[in-house]
Amino acid sequence: MAGQARFGTRPFVPEPAAGTVAQLVLLEVLCRAVGLGPAGWLTGCVFAAATWAALARALRGSWPRSFGPANRVTLARTTLVGGVTALVVDAFDRPGPVAVLVGLAAVALVLDAVDGQVARRTGTVTALGARFDMEVDAFLILVLSVHVVVPLGPWVLVIGALRYLFVAASWVLPWLRTPLPHSMARKAVAALQGIVLVVAAAGIVPRAVERGAVAGALALLVWSFGRDVGWLWRVRREAVGGGAGDLVARATGGESVSGAG
Repeated sequence: MAGQARFGTRPFVPEPAAGTVAQLVLLEVLCRAVGLGPAGWLTGCVFAAATWAALARALRGSWPRSFGPANRVTLARTTLVGGVTALVVDAFDRPGPVAVLVGLAAVALVLDAVDGQVARRTGTVTALGARFDMEVDAFLILVLSVHVVVPLGPWVLVIGALRYLFVAASWVLPWLRTPLPHSMARKAVAALQGIVLVVAAAGIVPRAVERGAVAGALALLVWSFGRDVGWLWRVRREAVGGGAGDLVARATGGESVSGAG
């Protein structure tokens, strides 16, 4: 490490490459166990490559001493999400193994409650880890919303698309990129989306109940985004008076990353 600091080189972090290998192993297991087709296999490979590229770029920018135990948990979740994505795409051509898809998604949701605890207990909370966790959550919700379009209707896609619409809007409106304060309500609403969509994907409750539950979850998500956008708008107005910096510092504690929902 001393030599790396002296010559200005980036430390090698092997975890992203290991995550790519784990993703390919899972795809092979799915291929042998449930007959994953070419479309699913290709999608899983693209997902693995995109994950590796995004993580490698983020790590080059942050230069961490180590990947950290919490990020390893999130990387395991990412592998499961890649498997879910492959199965969802494969199901476009033929009936897919719903039980396997739901099982992978459910484990990914359970691990979502683990990585944050690990980060706090080990003192390894970082902006990179928070962003990594958020992106994995958002993509899983998007994929699950795509999966339940057929039984519930295209309106369900709004659940998966809202976060990405927010990001797109932030390219045009820079004030939307202001870090948001920590919010348990926001985290609870986000977790609820995944739970409700997994139940809908499983098809274990009457269709009318599924529609009502998903519609309720969407309403809460819209409320959550609306509340965050309202807070960001108030911060923007404070900026005109020169007091936004103190407001953001007090609200975020310097640890949050930009995002909503």
